[in-house]
Amino acid sequence: MVRTRQSARRTVTRITRRRRRVWPGLLLDSLVVGLLAFALVAWHFDLGTRWGIAPDPRTEPAEVAAPAGLSLPEVRPAAAVAKPQTGSSASPAKVRAAVDSLLADAKLGTHVRALVTDLDSGTTLLDHGTGDVTPASTNKLLTAAAALHSLGPSTRFETTVVRVPGTRRVVLVGGGDPFLASTSGGKDSYPKRASVKALAHRTADALKAAGVTQVRLGYDDSLFSGPAFNPHWPSDYFPTVVPSITSLWVDEAMPKGQYTYVSDPSLNAAQIFATDLAGFGVRTIGTPVHGKAPSGAQQVAAVSSAPLGQIVARLLLVSDNNAAEVVARHVGIKEGDGGSFTGAVKGVHTVLGQLGIGLDGAVLYDGSGLSREDRLRPETLMAVVRTISSAQHPELREALTGLPVAGFSGSLLWRFDHDPPAARGRVYAKTGTLTGVHALAGVATDLDGDVLGFVLVVDKVAAANEGYAQAKLDAVAAALGSCQCRS
Repeated sequence: MVRTRQSARRTVTRITRRRRRVWPGLLLDSLVVGLLAFALVAWHFDLGTRWGIAPDPRTEPAEVAAPAGLSLPEVRPAAAVAKPQTGSSASPAKVRAAVDSLLADAKLGTHVRALVTDLDSGTTLLDHGTGDVTPASTNKLLTAAAALHSLGPSTRFETTVVRVPGTRRVVLVGGGDPFLASTSGGKDSYPKRASVKALAHRTADALKAAGVTQVRLGYDDSLFSGPAFNPHWPSDYFPTVVPSITSLWVDEAMPKGQYTYVSDPSLNAAQIFATDLAGFGVRTIGTPVHGKAPSGAQQVAAVSSAPLGQIVARLLLVSDNNAAEVVARHVGIKEGDGGSFTGAVKGVHTVLGQLGIGLDGAVLYDGSGLSREDRLRPETLMAVVRTISSAQHPELREALTGLPVAGFSGSLLWRFDHDPPAARGRVYAKTGTLTGVHALAGVATDLDGDVLGFVLVVDKVAAANEGYAQAKLDAVAAALGSCQCRS
């Protein structure tokens, strides 16, 4: 009996000892399995990066260790892709040799002006002829630069609808959007247009939400003042060359598929809006009434134009007279001179003065250059070209990048086809055309990489030589772009 008890105690003791030896092993095994499981979860959910334990390859790529066995070539500096500029500039003698014979052509008329400047150094390379010039549409360069500096390239213009509280009266208010359209034009339209259809849709939704399905419609174009048609333009410019300039129009006052402007752009815009409004379930009572929106009216809906930088680029690219006049009036308003033709010109003068651009001898009556009475010194146009090209004025960049490119875009798309192929794509220029007047002002990069500013104007061309003179000025600009003019 005693032996049995002793045997049992020894057995229990052995079992207890075995358990004491097994538990540490089980704990170690459990820990290993747990660590492996945690590593798998951490790898799957990228917990190391999230908890800051491991470097994040998105923000600390240099800290991430390369995979085992990866062998990368030694990093060496890249070879130069172009020869560095030597600092020398184009030679006046070589510039003259490139263009003198072209400028001497008698078919250019009795007044030929050409000014060429090295934009990097500021050196005048050529100054041909004397006197001021009729700028024609090169005047748009002044308007573009002034607008971008005064208003800023991100500025947008709003067209709004307001409602008189407690009534069914709503007013369509023009905000001076030069590209306000009947429809948006689709995703490929550039710049993207605000549309009265979208405005009507938003307005109808807001009115119906308030229980209103019938309204009396007014329209307000009071943002601009003074005459709607410039007295310094020939009277026969209307209705085919330019419309009445207002702060409220649709499709620049020319119905799609037609070739003449409507007589009353603001009323036409209101009528189109009323039709669209009805299409979205809100009927207008009677005809739209012209008048300023009451001061207590509350905004119902709005649409915004493209940024001014895009508007300026477009008006320069296609030489849009209508948009230029609208943009110039915005400058006049911003500078405190008012939204008339006179106020616009004063505002542009003020802003160009702020930019250090001299306007000695300038006589301007508009923002588009349509007036034959406009006069500018070529030096003024050159100063604008140099300023928009300067790194000191990034806000003016669209006035440079928006210029037509020789043989590729805008008003230069179908030109330069008989000129040296090397010039295509090297000449950026604003065109100018009136009867007897042809002009180019912009930038040419010659084959040596020198950047040349140029102003070319002939403003006493005989009727029989109009097309010839335009082509000859293209040839002058092409000669600059295809020249190896470095000294």
